[in-house]
Amino acid sequence: LHLFVDAYNHARRLKTLRGLTPTEFILNAWTKEPNRFRIDPSYLIPGPYR
Repeated sequence: LHLFVDAYNHARRLKTLRGLTPTEFILNAWTKEPNRFRIDPSYLIPGPYR
């Protein structure tokens, strides 16, 4: 049950992020304003095959 809840919360689309998942929001912000990040944030986001 814990793994299901974590997966659901990670993939859930949020109204405050304009319908994007938190991961999509961070990656979109990185592509628009890369100077706000020190390194590529895709390496910090947990997921399969990373």
